[in-house]
Amino acid sequence: MDKIEKYRQLIQQILSEHAQTSSNTDTVKPEIIIDSKNDHYQLTYVGWEGDKRVFGPVLHFDIIKGKIWIQYNGTEEAIAERLVKSGVPHSDIVIGFHSPFKRQFTSYAVE
Repeated sequence: MDKIEKYRQLIQQILSEHAQTSSNTDTVKPEIIIDSKNDHYQLTYVGWEGDKRVFGPVLHFDIIKGKIWIQYNGTEEAIAERLVKSGVPHSDIVIGFHSPFKRQFTSYAVE
């Protein structure tokens, strides 16, 4: 299996696990959105809590130029560290929600 396919499967596994452990109710559901052609992956909540609309991302990943970009992490899990423990090198992980200036001070890729 090539590296990109491994990354796709790993991201989808992470999204699926978070969707299963989320606070799934009758009116608010987790949705996994996968665009494998363009390598965009997202878990979002969609629904209603009474009169309040619930819609928003929980996790968002992209694969860009062979690297996993964590574009958003609304969980308490250290997703980048989980990727490393799953065999992804630090040099293939970009914390996309940090500015390029801040990324240089992490142990992960700048871009």
